[in-house]
Formats: sequence, C-alpha cells, structure tokens
Amino acid sequence: MNRPQPTDFTCVEHDALDTETAYRLLVGCVVPRPIAWITTVDAAGRVNVAPFSSYNYVATSPPMLAVNIALRAGDGAIKDTARNILASREFVVNVATEATMEEMHQSAWEYPPDISEAQALGLPLLPSRHVRAPRIASSPVQMECRLDQAVTLGRGVNTLYIGEVVAFHLSNAVYDGHRVDAQKMRPVARLGGPFYSGLGEVFHRPMLQKPPGGEGSAD
Repeated sequence: MNRPQPTDFTCVEHDALDTETAYRLLVGCVVPRPIAWITTVDAAGRVNVAPFSSYNYVATSPPMLAVNIALRAGDGAIKDTARNILASREFVVNVATEATMEEMHQSAWEYPPDISEAQALGLPLLPSRHVRAPRIASSPVQMECRLDQAVTLGRGVNTLYIGEVVAFHLSNAVYDGHRVDAQKMRPVARLGGPFYSGLGEVFHRPMLQKPPGGEGSAD
C-alpha cells in the first residue's frame, strides 16, 4: 500500500464541530469500543438495563471502571441509568457477548421510566452480593460497582461515572481461576453507525512492558 500523502487527508477543526458531528466522528474513529451492559435499580425497585459503549477500565488499585453517559438526545433529559446511579450510587456492568447481542441491542430502546427493560425483554437476573442492582445471568462476566465519582465533562452534555468494582462474577466457562479467556467469552464491541463487531482475528505479541502480575510480558 502506498504511503498516504498530506493531500489525502481532510482536516476537520474542532471549532467547526457541533455536537452531532463530533459524535459521528468519534464513534467512527474510536473503534472497536467495549460495551458496558449496565443494570441499575430505581427507587421503586424496577430494574433498568441499557448498553453504553463509551466505557473502559481506568484504575487497577482498586479496580475501577468508567462509563460516559450523555444527556438524552432531543430533550436533553438525564437518562434512567444515570439517574439511578446518582440516586443509589450502585450499578453492575455486564459483558455483552455474541450470544446476548440481540437482547443487548434491544435494551437500547428508550423505554419509559416505569418500564423495566429486564422484564420487557425477559432477561434472567441473579442477585448481587454487595449492591441492589442484579446481574444479567446470561452474561459470563458481571462486575458489581459502587460509584466513586461523577465528573461532568465539556459543555455539560456528558458525565463520566467512575465506579469501583467491589465484586467480579466470572463464569467457569471463560475463567480458569487465573485469567479470563476473551476468545471463549466472545464479547461484542461497538463500531460507528448501526454496526457491531466480534473479536475477529486475534494477534499475539509478547508484552514489552511488565503489567501488574507480569502476565504476558517479555523477560
């Protein structure tokens, strides 16, 4: 493949970006994105389920996850998941897989606040040990979280919810007591537009810096 030339690029300056254009560029460029399939509980005990793909781990000591939840497009209202996290300071991140992709996708509908997505979609649930929000039984990895902080970003459209993982629930089908096998887990990730992806081809290279525990690092 020929090396690209400067004239082969289009430059989009940040001061020319509105929210919609910035979103479209980011979700097209930052791929693939892991999906946090989040369960929360509202004050009436209803279980809310929704997927979010602006998500990753952000700390290891203690283990912490962060998920960005934007205000709802159109009316700018806070989403049910965000409201429940702020009120209860608890949530569960379930890993979405190829086997659960359809249910995960359907849970993205904007159901009314008084409708439980778990009930509407017939999702089997398991009780958590430390938080009120239940776990999705069909997910092979479920992480109970307590809210550490909520950070409003930019112009106020986005808030980053950072949670400490207080318990990992790992299916024996993907966890051998030492590591999680991503290929057995078969997670799905988000691309731009209406597209998802699986793992596809997996490439092996020894890690050149020693991570905590040293797993996979080169001597």
